[in-house]
Amino acid sequence: MLGEEGFDNVDPFIPVLVPGYSEKEFESCYLYYKDRHWLQHPHRIVTQCHGSEGCVSRDFGHGSVVCECNSTHCDSVGSVTLPPLGQFTSYLSSKAGSRLERSQGQIRKTSTGAALRLTIVPYQKYQKIRGFGGAMTDAAAINILSLSPGAQDQLLRQYFSSEGKRYTVVRVPMASCDFSTRLYTYAESPGDYKLDNFTLSPEDTKMKIPLLQRAQALSPQPLALLASAWSAPTWLKTNGALTGKGSLKGKPGGKEHKAWAQYYVRFLEEYSKHNLSFWALTTGNEPSAGRMTNYSFQAMGFTAEEQRDWVSLDLGPALHASSHPHTHVLILDDNRLLLPHWAKVVLSDVHAGRYIHGVAVHWYFDGVVPAELSLATTHHLYPEYYLFGTEACAGWSPLDRGVKLGSWERGEQYAHDILQDLNHYVVGWTDWNLALDLGGGPNWVKNFVDSPVIVDAGRDLFYKQPTFYSMAHFSKFLWEGSQRVGVSASQKTSLETTAFIRPDGSMALIILNKSSSEVQLEVWDPVVGYIPTAAPAHSLITLAWKTH
Repeated sequence: MLGEEGFDNVDPFIPVLVPGYSEKEFESCYLYYKDRHWLQHPHRIVTQCHGSEGCVSRDFGHGSVVCECNSTHCDSVGSVTLPPLGQFTSYLSSKAGSRLERSQGQIRKTSTGAALRLTIVPYQKYQKIRGFGGAMTDAAAINILSLSPGAQDQLLRQYFSSEGKRYTVVRVPMASCDFSTRLYTYAESPGDYKLDNFTLSPEDTKMKIPLLQRAQALSPQPLALLASAWSAPTWLKTNGALTGKGSLKGKPGGKEHKAWAQYYVRFLEEYSKHNLSFWALTTGNEPSAGRMTNYSFQAMGFTAEEQRDWVSLDLGPALHASSHPHTHVLILDDNRLLLPHWAKVVLSDVHAGRYIHGVAVHWYFDGVVPAELSLATTHHLYPEYYLFGTEACAGWSPLDRGVKLGSWERGEQYAHDILQDLNHYVVGWTDWNLALDLGGGPNWVKNFVDSPVIVDAGRDLFYKQPTFYSMAHFSKFLWEGSQRVGVSASQKTSLETTAFIRPDGSMALIILNKSSSEVQLEVWDPVVGYIPTAAPAHSLITLAWKTH
């Protein structure tokens, strides 16, 4: 019996008030807390265990909490259904411990008189969303599969189901990267220009492919898979190694460049045998890395000019002639500080441009170059090509390295970067590893970083970090086809915001408050009225409402 007091001071013959749990919810809470010997004091439980869906929080001393999940319990906000016209719904995550906490309110016909008003400007229309997601690296697959089958399913549901975050994009490395346990490619026979011996690795067939198939089965819509290669096989490269400074031998149009283009086609063909088709591929991960002497892990150098000519002479024609001619090609796949220069070189060329669909950007060093100068300038120069975020992770910087369980600061970094990208024409944002271990790996070169999901295989559980919820505030609400619209503030504010009309005509507004004080405000949507709300200190809010 879950009373408001501990059993030690309750008369067993006097009825006590019990919250209205269903049998399933009661059993889930009972088993969870019995396991931790907390049933003696059930009044401590009720605040944490909101049925089977509440966050079981853990504080590791990094500013906020993680939510702990196992095979039988994981917090979930469920499918989002909006209240009737005239009401709004709000989802709050905060440093104080809220995690997608849902509340509802009435839209008013008159102003609340709040000093700060955010006005939705629906006639100012911008880009449409393509999707949000993460990467199924070897490391992510190893970590997911290190859990029991029940916990694996729980983790995949958290990412891909309509009850979870509704991820629609999965980036898949072609062969090994630093987040692998060994160095390998799919064509290890020197001189095999026809790629007769091209073979997927056990990492693909035993780990990544089965997990992608399971993710697809959970997703309410087809997943948009995105392929990126880190390096060509050693025998195709100037330095004869997968790491360090090196590029393709020969020139665009030559046999090495043709073989490398064909390698992409063969990858698409092999995955399609497993009923997995790719929405897009990138021209190669971080081409600037392969031009750095002694670069420590897999990389291959391209200049913008070399990439332009390889696409126009080799990759574009190879894809066009293949059974996958509609696969999108995204150039760059590197940091935005290379923009707009890289785009100017590649997209100004009509021969390369006709095969290209978008520009892929990574988030590293975003603080160095303003989004306005890089992203917005590129968009205005080449509006027919979309901008897409293909990699981001916390804990990569030498000054702030590895896993930090419960770091709210990193959650804010994610939210800030996504908001800034969306407000500068980016149409999607892809996180790096879907899951890592407590040490931020495995990674063969010990380049350990953080992830929104951290797996503790020894205890058969995983932790959902603040970054997990940061992304959910976007991915769960901004469905493919949602279109950004204008937002104007009545006065200068430190709040960061973005607004979208969703495909069904409803509105979503996301607000980040990085300051240490609460901000009272109202939102005015001229179509429906005034929404009174507040952004607590260090919080992220998604507001959503119907407009008809």
